[in-house]
Amino acid sequence: MTKIKYRPDLRWIILCAVALPCFSVKANENFEILKDSKKLVFLGDSITYGGEYVVLFERWLIVNHPELSIEILNQGIPSETVSGLSEPGHLRHGFPRPDLHERLGRALKTLEPDLIIACYGINCGIYKPFDEARFDSYKEGLRRLKAKAQEQGAKIIFMTPPVYDKPNPKFDYDDVMGTYSEWLVSKRKDGWRVIDLHSVMKKKLAEKRTKDPKFKYSRDGIHPGTEGHELMAQQIISFFEVKPPLKDPQPNSYGRLLMFLRERMRVQRDAWLTKIGHKRPMRKGKSIAEADKIATENTIQIKENIKIILEAAKQ
Repeated sequence: MTKIKYRPDLRWIILCAVALPCFSVKANENFEILKDSKKLVFLGDSITYGGEYVVLFERWLIVNHPELSIEILNQGIPSETVSGLSEPGHLRHGFPRPDLHERLGRALKTLEPDLIIACYGINCGIYKPFDEARFDSYKEGLRRLKAKAQEQGAKIIFMTPPVYDKPNPKFDYDDVMGTYSEWLVSKRKDGWRVIDLHSVMKKKLAEKRTKDPKFKYSRDGIHPGTEGHELMAQQIISFFEVKPPLKDPQPNSYGRLLMFLRERMRVQRDAWLTKIGHKRPMRKGKSIAEADKIATENTIQIKENIKIILEAAKQ
């Protein structure tokens, strides 16, 4: 594949001249995908629904690429799979695991994303030893997701599942996730865009445990905490990155920015999940009109903090 060299447009040239220090720009065809997108939708399970890595990525994007205007919407759902499978034990919650494909068509038609980032797998093996039939269901689910996205005119980027870090004397479920991840990474040869979270997180976890044997990215072995989400966000950033990030952003504004991004993400996430509909019992979101009002209030604060950060960068 011929690489497309990134050429900043006039808006970016002007912005560099008056607002930010200019850096050399490296060629990255993945950035071209981002640059050409107006709406980016994240799909996934509870890790995505929690959304900390989503807002960390969005903060990087709007601070380091204010010349872009991309709407980011989190549409993860807890417990969800792309495989359509659910273990009998999950019924103790009163419902089977929701299947992405039950809502996917409605979501794509309603939201009309240009770009999708999808992270599935941790629930798709349903926490059992490796099984070829379950593995086939995972692979077929991702193929269907890719085909449906392309049919709607959206580009899609897949992420391998994070590390599973919950000891089990009978078998290591993270080995299952490793197999799923290896297959997904292998699809790069077929032109799939894949960000490998699993192997990076597994390597970093081993490194950290050489210094602190009790270190964990996740308290429950499944859902990453702050450091885990930071590592996830960094892999997405590295996938798109064309220049060094802004060095030492104004700390107070940088922290407040995340707070307002987080609040905007949550209210829009829940409103659109409720509007589109799904099978998982959970709290309903606000109406789109109510959510838009709250999101607008947060956007005002977001812009104010970005302005402070960019002004400080000129000094």
